[in-house]
Amino acid sequence: MDSAVKKAIIKAVKKEPFAQILKMQLITLEDGYAMVEMTYDPAIMNNIYARAHGGAIYSLLDEAFQAAAQTDGTIAVAININVIYVSSPEVGIRLKAEAHRISQTKKTAGYDIKVTDPHGQIIATCQALAYQTGKPIPFL
Repeated sequence: MDSAVKKAIIKAVKKEPFAQILKMQLITLEDGYAMVEMTYDPAIMNNIYARAHGGAIYSLLDEAFQAAAQTDGTIAVAININVIYVSSPEVGIRLKAEAHRISQTKKTAGYDIKVTDPHGQIIATCQALAYQTGKPIPFL
């Protein structure tokens, strides 16, 4: 991955309003790989059962997917995401999402994404497919 692309993605994620609301942090970014973390805050992330809302967990894995999918410097958009929710995290725990590119063609790329807690317990797992538009990322 080009260093200018890496810097541009890191800067874009830091400024992204949605990531800021959930206090997500892009920790690592490499070619086809991203690690994003956030702390499970029940005040804004709980569902009606006082457990982590699936949408909060999904948002974390989607942020990692988004970052990893742009690392070739072109716009990639999600065309399919399949999530399996495995367990509910404990309140206040730091969650980590890691997105790994596992396949790539000229137009699509497949990703394996996992959300884990600090003890390595899987919270959610995901298979995702991105469509690569070939258009350069606009914030380069």
